[in-house]
Amino acid sequence: MAERYVTVGREGTYESEIKRSRFLCTLAPAGSEQAAREFIQRIRRQHPGATHNCFAYVIGADGRVHKAGDDGEPGGTAGTPMLQVLLRREVRDVVAVVTRYYGGIQLGAGGLVRAYGGAVSAALDELGTVERHKLAQVTVAVDHQRAGKLENDLRAAGRAVHGVRYGSQVTIELSVPEEELAVFRAWLADATAGSAVAEVTGAAYF
Repeated sequence: MAERYVTVGREGTYESEIKRSRFLCTLAPAGSEQAAREFIQRIRRQHPGATHNCFAYVIGADGRVHKAGDDGEPGGTAGTPMLQVLLRREVRDVVAVVTRYYGGIQLGAGGLVRAYGGAVSAALDELGTVERHKLAQVTVAVDHQRAGKLENDLRAAGRAVHGVRYGSQVTIELSVPEEELAVFRAWLADATAGSAVAEVTGAAYF
């Protein structure tokens, strides 16, 4: 898994006009291919009168899953340049749909490539991107007597606490950068006199 990746933080649309054709590039985060496909269909339903709804998406921190579609534009003039912008700028878990309303003037193959690729690039600039970092998911089990103070200390130290569960022991779920695990374990042992147990349960991006 990659240590970090860049994505869009929210959905948004950027509109431009080239030789009377309107281009609306809508970007959104997408954590799976299914989510990307559903988004594409939603945009198509929102613009039933559009001439084309071309798309590109890149899924996964490593960008292994990616796809593009021209939706009736000449092959390779729409979806592919859109996808190339996403890959070149290393944006992941993202879907882009460029909706075109034809203005009566043909742009030619080169003009289409510039228009579709440029729409995605401009939309990325307009919306901005956010970084997601891979963090180890850690579960800490501690006795009830120490749990309240430990939770407060974790939050005060800036640790990302996701949940607290109460049973025979108190279980605190949090995220820790993988390179800080050794330091965290040492801190935890000191803070709880060695009574707390930390278990790494997986990894996720935040």
